[in-house]
Amino acid sequence: MYELSVQRVFSAAHALLLGGRREPLHGHDWRVTVVVAGAKLDRDGLLCDFHALEASLDAVIAPLSNANLNDVEPFTRLNPSAEQVARHIADRLARSLPSGVRLARVSITEAPGCEATYQPD
Repeated sequence: MYELSVQRVFSAAHALLLGGRREPLHGHDWRVTVVVAGAKLDRDGLLCDFHALEASLDAVIAPLSNANLNDVEPFTRLNPSAEQVARHIADRLARSLPSGVRLARVSITEAPGCEATYQPD
């Protein structure tokens, strides 16, 4: 099995609903780490092109960048937690992966030492 990972950072704000109360709006520099996996390499000896994976991730996070996540779908109806952001990115990114490549996990770090990871079934 082969794995590749790419990272990106974007800035965004959110205000979580915790115990029925909305916390104050605050911002983070969200570090995203995406890991993809597959058993076979292509004719060029690649699982997939790093640049293509980065471009796909950039397209997924573009609507989140410099935004109030509470105002961006699907977070107008979902609590914009790091866990939910990781799943959102995973769901969108999985659609653009080449055949034979699967999304292994997406991790989100919203502050040093605070990381959430989503692994699709």
